[in-house]
Amino acid sequence: MKTAATVLEVPDSPTGSGAPYWYWLGGRPALDFVNTRRERWRREVDCLLSDADVVRWLTQAGLLPGSMTAPAGLLAEARDLREAVDNGVRAVVEGGSMDPAALTLVDDWLIHAGSRPALLLQASVPVLGERPPADSPRRALGMVALDASCMLGRPEERLRVRVCASETCSARFFDRSPSGRRRWCSMALCGNVAKARRHRARSA
Repeated sequence: MKTAATVLEVPDSPTGSGAPYWYWLGGRPALDFVNTRRERWRREVDCLLSDADVVRWLTQAGLLPGSMTAPAGLLAEARDLREAVDNGVRAVVEGGSMDPAALTLVDDWLIHAGSRPALLLQASVPVLGERPPADSPRRALGMVALDASCMLGRPEERLRVRVCASETCSARFFDRSPSGRRRWCSMALCGNVAKARRHRARSA
């Protein structure tokens, strides 16, 4: 289950599944996905550990209806997409240019997010319709790429992409505050830590 208020300390090398160390502070799927790589400012700890982990994350993110078999090689594909999205995030935050190879990789995933017709039976009559938007792990990753593309490719959304201002946090998040001046991934976490630090400094 998603939780935005609790973030477990992640070990140097998680084993089994990285699920206990996922957090949902990004405000949109593409940034929650990028945040499966923790502590980018220091240890760079990966919390996607297997093909099955990718399916589990997509399910918890609401992009897949339930558990299903992961295609071989899904982990490597997911990690590549994640890092390409983060390249765009860092470019936006730092005022630089997205690497053309990263942009192309995200763009290549959009084919999985496109319309997919299906011939279905309704009352014993064939009807041309659409496949469900999340009928496979790769389709779901395509939806992550589509979310990233909307976020990076629309000026009004691009302006709200953030990296937490805490020196000990690397969470990426989307600023939905009315003023557009949010600095912390979570006021309950990094925001309170920063407030306490300022208070101690004034007291000293």
